[in-house]
Amino acid sequence: MADALIFFTNPMSRGRIVRWMLEETGCAYRTEILGFGPEMKASGYRSINPMGKVPAILHEGTVVTEAAAICAYLADAFPNAKLAPPPGDPRRGTYYRWMFFAAGPVEAAVSNKSMGFEVPADRQGMIGYGCIEDVLNALEYAVSQSEYIAGDQFTAADVYVGSQIGWGMMFGTIEKRPAFEAYWNRIGNRPAALRAREKDDALLPPKA
Repeated sequence: MADALIFFTNPMSRGRIVRWMLEETGCAYRTEILGFGPEMKASGYRSINPMGKVPAILHEGTVVTEAAAICAYLADAFPNAKLAPPPGDPRRGTYYRWMFFAAGPVEAAVSNKSMGFEVPADRQGMIGYGCIEDVLNALEYAVSQSEYIAGDQFTAADVYVGSQIGWGMMFGTIEKRPAFEAYWNRIGNRPAALRAREKDDALLPPKA
């Protein structure tokens, strides 16, 4: 039943990452679109996410927020989709490593760059990611070791890391390095990714 999983999102948000992940799982779900501002900050939705932000999912009574956490959760909740190395597989460490590297250092460094914040050289030791150059070099390493993040198997880590890279290159917050472009070309046109984009694009407000 679609109502067993409810997806709270807005097509102009990080909910696009989760939409892609949901499409990769093949599970049934119902979408609830929330507008930015009062609707997203209303008490009803804050009972789902006290931050008043999207995305979030409600799956059989369990609430999950934060795009990386949702991707990891869905990979385990729908194991038949084979979107995570199983427990005990040595690739699972690599899978977790780079997914949460993207959720932590990459997200912070790219957000700061987009806001025009630059960490002074003598303060980089105080910041978890150090400097954006180190972050991008590590990210380049991550996508250059094999076809996918966790080896030869596409996983939820590719959905999350790939989304960060694809958006970053589109909006100029991540350099268009050959390794990033090659990686995005490998994953960005998967059928599930195209379905997700089509569904979200259809929900965008009409252009003036």
